[in-house]
Amino acid sequence: MEHTESHPFDGKAFVRHLTTSPGVYRYFDAEDELLYVGKAANLKKRVSNYFLKPPMDPRIASMVSQIARAEVTLTRTAGEALLLESQLIKSLKPRYNIVLRDDKSYPYIYLSAGEEYPRLGFHRGAKTGPGRYFGPYPSTFAVRESLGLMQKLFKVRQCEDSYFRNRSRPCLQHQIGRCSAPCVRLIDVPDYQNDVRHAEMFLEGRSSAVIDELAVAMDQASMALNFERAATLRDQVSALRKLQAQHFVQGASADMDVIACCLEGGMACVSVLFFRNGVSLGSRDFFPRLPIDASVGDVLAQFIAQYYLERQVPRELVLSDPVEDIDVLAQVLSDHAGYVVSLKPSVRGERARFLEMAQRNASAALTSRLASRHTLLARFDDLQKVLELEAAPRRIECFDISHTRGEATVASCVVFGPEGPEKSHYRRFNIAGITPGDDYAAMHQALTRRFKKVVEGGAKPDILLIDGGAGQVGQAVDVLRELGVEGIRVVGVAKGPGRRAGEETLVLAETGKTLHPGTSSPALHLVAAVRDEAHRFAISGHRRRREATRERSTLEDVAGVGARRRAALLKAFGGLAGVEAAGVEELMSVKGIDRGLAERIYAMLHP
Repeated sequence: MEHTESHPFDGKAFVRHLTTSPGVYRYFDAEDELLYVGKAANLKKRVSNYFLKPPMDPRIASMVSQIARAEVTLTRTAGEALLLESQLIKSLKPRYNIVLRDDKSYPYIYLSAGEEYPRLGFHRGAKTGPGRYFGPYPSTFAVRESLGLMQKLFKVRQCEDSYFRNRSRPCLQHQIGRCSAPCVRLIDVPDYQNDVRHAEMFLEGRSSAVIDELAVAMDQASMALNFERAATLRDQVSALRKLQAQHFVQGASADMDVIACCLEGGMACVSVLFFRNGVSLGSRDFFPRLPIDASVGDVLAQFIAQYYLERQVPRELVLSDPVEDIDVLAQVLSDHAGYVVSLKPSVRGERARFLEMAQRNASAALTSRLASRHTLLARFDDLQKVLELEAAPRRIECFDISHTRGEATVASCVVFGPEGPEKSHYRRFNIAGITPGDDYAAMHQALTRRFKKVVEGGAKPDILLIDGGAGQVGQAVDVLRELGVEGIRVVGVAKGPGRRAGEETLVLAETGKTLHPGTSSPALHLVAAVRDEAHRFAISGHRRRREATRERSTLEDVAGVGARRRAALLKAFGGLAGVEAAGVEELMSVKGIDRGLAERIYAMLHP
C-alpha cells in the first residue's frame, strides 16, 4: 500500500485505511528520503500511535513533522515482519532507526577438507571453500591465540597450500615442535588424519573426549614398550588438562552470549561477552548509530535482530534489559538457528555476575568513546577556525601515494567525519600506465578516478587533504578543474623541518598561502591523524600488491607447468635465476620436462 499525497501528510486518513495484519511500515520525507522503518503485529494499532495519540517524545515528533508519504508491506506473521524490518534497516540505514554500524565480517578458524593433509587457518569473509568453519570469534586476537594453542597441542599444519606444496625440507615450525612436517612426509597420512580429528573435536568443545582418547593411546603405547610415544601423549594430555583449567568458566552454559547496553550523551554502547562450549572467548563492544531519545530496550532489540540474524546464534542470550516482543524475537532466532534460543532479561547466580561484567564493560567503553568524541569535535571546530570555513567540515578525505622505487604503486583515500574514521568509505587505487616513480602522475590518476564518482553523484568532501606540497596540491586543483567539481577546499600537508611531527605546513590551494599551526594546535592534530591514516592505508595496500607480484613466478604462466614441475625446476636449478640461465637441453634433464615444454619455458623466460 502506498500513499502519495503531497506534504503535509494526513496521518489520520492513512491510518483509517490500514489493515490489522502484521507487516512493516516505512516513512519518507518530501525529498523521498527514507526516514524510518518499523514492524508491527497489528499495523493499524501501531501506526495510529504516531498520529492519534499526542503528545509524543521529541524524536518521534521531529520525524512525524517530516513525513510526506508512507508505505506498508504486509507479512503473514509478526516474525516475518521482524525479519523484513531488520533486512531493510541494514540495507537502507534510515535516519531515525538504530543501525548497527560495525558490520565487518568476523574471523573464523578454517579446517580444509578433501586433502591428505588438511590445514588449519585464519579466515574472514565468505565461507565458500570446502571444509569446516569454527567461530565466529570476537576478535582477530582470539583466533590467533587459538591457532597458536592448536599448533602446540596437535601440530596440524597452518601454512598456505602454495608454501606446503613447494617444501623440500621441514620448516621452522617443525623444528620448534609446532608442526609434524607433513610437507616432507615425516608423518603418515593416518596419523596426521587422527591429529586433525582430535583438533576438530577440540574446536567442537569435546576436549574431555580428546583427553580420554589420548589417555587410552598413552596406556597402549606404554604396554607396547613404546615409551617415547607414551611420553609424547602424556605431555599432550597434561597440556590439554591445563588448558581446560585455565579457560573453563564455571557457571557458563555451553553456548551463551551476555549482552549489556549503556546509553549516555546521545550515544549507545552494546557490550557482548561470548561463551562457546563453556569457554570464554572474550568480549566486543559495538556503537550503533542512534537517533535521539532511544531507550535501552530499543537498542537491544535492534542490535539482536541485526546482529544475530546473519550469524550463528548461541542457545542462550542474557540481556541487561527487557526488550519489546521478546517472544517473537526468540521464535525468529530459533527458526533461524534450527534449535531453541532463549532470551533472558532476568538472571541470577553466575549469569548475574557475567551480566554485571558486561555492564561495566559497556559503561567504560562508552565513557572512553564520549571522551574521544568530544576531543574529535574540538579538533574539527579548530580546523574550521584555522581554515576560516563558514561551518565545521562534515567530511574530510586524504590521499597518499606509496611505492618502492616505482614498483607496485598504490594510492589511498581515507575518509574522516565528526564521528572519526569512516572505514567503509576508504578506497585504494592500483596505479598503472605511468612512468614508475612519477608521484604527480599517480596522484593525478587516483584523484581523477575518485572525483569522476563525484560528478556521477557520489559523496563530495568538504576538505581534500593531499600528502605533499605545492606540486601535489597542483595536481588536485587541475583534476577538480578538469572535471568541473567545485566547493572543495584543497589543502596540502607538507612535512616540516627535519620531518618532525607537529611542525607540518598546510598549503592552501586557493591562495597559495602556507600555515604553520604549531604543535599545540588541535586542528593540526586532526590533520596529522588523517594524513597518518592515509599513509598507513597506502603502505599496507602497496605491500600486499608488491608481495603478490613477487610471489608469483613467471613459470606459472607456462602452460603445462604445474606446482610439481615448477618445484622440480626450482629445486634442480636453485631458483628462478638458475632456470632463466638454463638452456633447452638443460631444462629437458628435469624429470617430466620434454622438448616441447622446455622450449615453451625457455621462450617465456626469454621474450
